[in-house]
Amino acid sequence: MRTDEDAALHAFVESRRTALFRSAYLLCGDRHEAEDLVQTALVKVVVGGRRHGRLDDIEAYARKTLVNTFIASRRRFWRREQPFGELPDRAAGHEDSDTGLQVRAALAGLTAKQRAVLVLRYWEDLSVEATADLLGMRQNTVKSHTARGLAALRAGMTEELV
Repeated sequence: MRTDEDAALHAFVESRRTALFRSAYLLCGDRHEAEDLVQTALVKVVVGGRRHGRLDDIEAYARKTLVNTFIASRRRFWRREQPFGELPDRAAGHEDSDTGLQVRAALAGLTAKQRAVLVLRYWEDLSVEATADLLGMRQNTVKSHTARGLAALRAGMTEELV
């Protein structure tokens, strides 16, 4: 019986890793940090799945674990430090559109909970109720984080994009 559960967890990890990475990237704004975030969240999902036996909704559990892991990472003192050496003249990797860069820069200026709410509401396409359940918030709190987050995004965007 344990093999069936392990196979189901393995299949879930294989099928949802990319989608979780996309959400994690929108949450944290950094490819390497997003990879670490997904890996940490999936380890917690697998350990939780083995500990609790059967998870009723592994998708919701994984999403909640990802968001909670992101929010918890923002509470750590060392996250406030920004060590860097010499910066390259150009960004590595593929070229990105100006719009994408501006949206991610504006997202980076939000609080962790505002980012989590906006990613869940508009990227994951969850309802207010589902987002509230996932984050353990009241629906009115989700609505206020959404409104404040969107206002901050609009303020962070240039005039030609708004």
